[in-house]
Amino acid sequence: MSERPFRVLGIQQIAVGAADKAGLRRLWIDLLGLEITGNFRSEAENVDEDIAAIGSGPLRVEVDLMEPVDPDGRPRVSDPALNHVGLWIDDLPAAVEWLGQQGVRFTPGGVRKGASGFDVCFIHPKGGGDTPIGGEGVLIELVQAPPEVIQAFQRLAQQDA
Repeated sequence: MSERPFRVLGIQQIAVGAADKAGLRRLWIDLLGLEITGNFRSEAENVDEDIAAIGSGPLRVEVDLMEPVDPDGRPRVSDPALNHVGLWIDDLPAAVEWLGQQGVRFTPGGVRKGASGFDVCFIHPKGGGDTPIGGEGVLIELVQAPPEVIQAFQRLAQQDA
């Protein structure tokens, strides 16, 4: 295996889904006290989501509260309830190229702008055929970290050294 040309910096987000996000809002916003920082709706991705946040600054983590636009449509953003995990990546194009060469299967759509405006790409929950490596049942979003996030993680790493 060749040397990895990118780093996973940290968790960018978790996304949880339900048939109706009112219950998610009750827990995450009303009871746990997260702040809603945005909303995203996409018929094509069958999602209506509230974007909430834990923490602040470049190390803040999103918690996306999602419900389907069409309960019978696909993808099924509420099944499983923990929809996906997003990881900050320092060099997304290099990661996608290298992981693809290692046999990782990506979802259709390739690299594109995500709900928060960052470039994203998804590792498919299941491997198959010529790309046998998947998320073992978990959808994984790779998110291009902006410079301030990369610098914040570098500062943390230097403090720990």
